[in-house]
Amino acid sequence: MTRPARLRALAATLAATLALTAGCTAGDNDPPKAATPSATPAPGATSTAGAVSNPFGAHWDWSRYQQFAPYLRRIAGSATYEEISWCEIERAPGQTDWAGLDEVASRSRDLGITLHLKIRTGVCWATGGTARYTRGEANKTESAMPTDLAAYQRFVGSVVQRYGPYGVREYAIENEVNAPSYWAGSPEEYARLVRAAAETIRATDPKARVVDSGISSVAYGMGVADRLLRAGRVPEALAAYQAYFQRRVGTRGQQIPAVTGEAQLRKALGTATNSRSLRFLAVTESLLTDRTVDVRQVHFYEHFSGVAPLLDYLRATTPPGTPMQAWEVGQFWRDADGDPASRAAEMVKTVTLLAAGGIGEISWLPLAYNPNNAAGSEVRYGLLDPDGTEREAGRMLAALADAARDANVTPLPPSVAGKLSGVAFVRGGQSTLVLWSASNTPVTVPAAPGGRTGAVGSPLGAASGGTTVTDVPVLLRADQPVDRILATVR
Repeated sequence: MTRPARLRALAATLAATLALTAGCTAGDNDPPKAATPSATPAPGATSTAGAVSNPFGAHWDWSRYQQFAPYLRRIAGSATYEEISWCEIERAPGQTDWAGLDEVASRSRDLGITLHLKIRTGVCWATGGTARYTRGEANKTESAMPTDLAAYQRFVGSVVQRYGPYGVREYAIENEVNAPSYWAGSPEEYARLVRAAAETIRATDPKARVVDSGISSVAYGMGVADRLLRAGRVPEALAAYQAYFQRRVGTRGQQIPAVTGEAQLRKALGTATNSRSLRFLAVTESLLTDRTVDVRQVHFYEHFSGVAPLLDYLRATTPPGTPMQAWEVGQFWRDADGDPASRAAEMVKTVTLLAAGGIGEISWLPLAYNPNNAAGSEVRYGLLDPDGTEREAGRMLAALADAARDANVTPLPPSVAGKLSGVAFVRGGQSTLVLWSASNTPVTVPAAPGGRTGAVGSPLGAASGGTTVTDVPVLLRADQPVDRILATVR
């Protein structure tokens, strides 16, 4: 049977199965209709059924939705994700509870924010066995291979059928499978699960896209160094490792040691944990190569100087034309001792470098600091205070969202390489540039007709005398093409 024929047959089977099982649940469990949003989206917000119009979004705790909603409307047009578990939604065979996820999907749509879903199995009756890891107040567990793959496909099909009307079009299969605390199976089992899910997702909704699990930020760093080392580019491998992991060394015992030479790097990459990560990274890339997976999901929590080697790695290992999205971007700062201004400026550099490098969606995590986290300090930086009050970082991300909404993301021209870093957003005849000095030397951008400039997140003033750019990011807006604005940079 050909692939199209298999998909048509599977679609017919799923439709019949879902029709038969629909009568087994209560009325309030029926799939929702595509209703008109009950809240007025922020100006410029797009329907969640359409394309994402703003690359800069966030991931948040829905239990604090009321505190966060005003800010979330400021970043309308972006995307976010929600992680779901088969074991949590269907705690006993045939007994599903969609209420919580229905509310998340409805509120996301009302905010004008596109919702993606991460579909996990968990560990329960559907997988057999006993969980070895539990995390957080919700006691989330690792996932395991389903005992009945056909039952798993029926669940996946019901998710896609139910949330398509809300505009959900992207479904990631599992989360950070390189970590045993998230996936109990082998790389081969994960590949089999993804293929089964992908077939079901496409058969249920031909417009839907399949996303990989999102390999962890640390595992990506190991992949960056391993690729360069295998290519014989030892100095580059060492430099990339040191830049990427500059805040991580010593945080996981011997898993992320200090490395100054080739032998130390090979030893670090050869630990059981890092070897496992590299195997799962390889299987993820094989699923991208054979087009089982449509979208590459990136996680990044490191210093912004790690973005360049990461992008180099992604370009070399991702099939041409494959969308890349960063569903989890944040700032790991072991000692949590950075001042708000420096942490906010670093956030701007990280997300704009990712955008300039072709990452289409960037979700900051966490939106707000959780004071009850296990670390006891703010190791991962929030854009908001716990009560929803905007921080400087939050104002900056909102300003980036305003600049990028419905605009074309444009890298800076090669002529300013080594002088300026940043990105440009072009909308109509207007260009908005996010700029900072690529070195410790201030750079002068001559005045452009009608140009306005200022700190990111602050009101812009006339730039009649030109703009001096330091290592603190600034916004520069003018009714000129990017090349012309930067043509005489000195």
